Amino acid sequence: MAAFSSRSGINRLTILLVLFVAGWLLFQTFQRPLHDPGAVPRPIDARGDLAADELNTIEIFRNAAPSVVYITSIAVRRNIFSLNVYEIPRGTGSGFVWDKQGRIVTNYHVIADASRLEVTLADRTTWKAVLVGVAPDRDLAVLQIAAPAGRLHPLAIGESSNLQVGQKVFAIGNPFGLDQTLTTGVVSALGREINAVTGRTIHDVIQTDAAINPGNSGGPLLDSAGRLIGVNTAIYSPSGGSAGIGFAVPVGEVNRVVPRIISQGRLIRPGLGVTLANRRLTDELGLQGTLVLNVLPGTSAEKAGLRGTTQMRDHLVLGDVIQAVNGRRVSDHTSLRDELERYEVGDTVRLTLVREGATIEVAVQLEAMN
Repeated sequence: MAAFSSRSGINRLTILLVLFVAGWLLFQTFQRPLHDPGAVPRPIDARGDLAADELNTIEIFRNAAPSVVYITSIAVRRNIFSLNVYEIPRGTGSGFVWDKQGRIVTNYHVIADASRLEVTLADRTTWKAVLVGVAPDRDLAVLQIAAPAGRLHPLAIGESSNLQVGQKVFAIGNPFGLDQTLTTGVVSALGREINAVTGRTIHDVIQTDAAINPGNSGGPLLDSAGRLIGVNTAIYSPSGGSAGIGFAVPVGEVNRVVPRIISQGRLIRPGLGVTLANRRLTDELGLQGTLVLNVLPGTSAEKAGLRGTTQMRDHLVLGDVIQAVNGRRVSDHTSLRDELERYEVGDTVRLTLVREGATIEVAVQLEAMN
């Protein structure tokens, strides 16, 4: 009983001591003056030199920022009561200078359905843009402005075939209308596939964790040497904001498609000159590959001897079934079309066919298809 009383006394003494100290500190706080007429700025601590990677990032932004543009798409509307025509901003996006002739590269979805386009350069001058051409299946478009060459700063072109997961990348664009914004990250995956606005698959897409937000679309993705390695085109995000997964069309595809758009106004596809069965029919027939339905007269396919499918009175005579292009397997008409687009019009490819149960190879020269 005595021991218990002793412990209770010690606890009470401890509580009283704590309360005394707290009260004393509170008293001292209120005794200090709230204002000091002699207050001066604190001395600045020297930070030392910037780290090498910081200097590299700064240099990349300084060199690349003058090449990045702000694109405004404007739509024309008619008042349903007065019938007056008026213009409204439809959306904004990014792009970059391709050459000294004033050509600007951006995403197709940035400028799709626009009635008028404006391009604002890094020097804040705004120029009316005209459409050179588009490749909707690759989500790419080329614009032209009449800015003098001295205002135009094309980006250096890099490589996408030798990219490695983990290497640093830099995205510059105009997210949410905030121009000249830099985000950094790494290549987080390679060989991804995304769908263009047309539903076609874009292959070998670069995945990055550099923040890509609405408005970044069409802007450049750069490597640590400041070279273009991709065109930022999409994000994966349930909320619409950056969630750490962005996608860019690889520069190898961009550098292949953009010159074609500039020379032809559109991306002319290489083809065979045949019509093909859809996936459902080939699956119903249990075929591996894509079935040739018709061979168009006067085409490369007819010259190479490809055979189409014919309907006899009581049965169907199957035509050639294309299974591979230069040894690369194709499973349906979509994968065949994607495979052929790796080549140029005029190239000769070797088709692996199944004809009347036998596997054969036929050489066909690719021709321009609408």
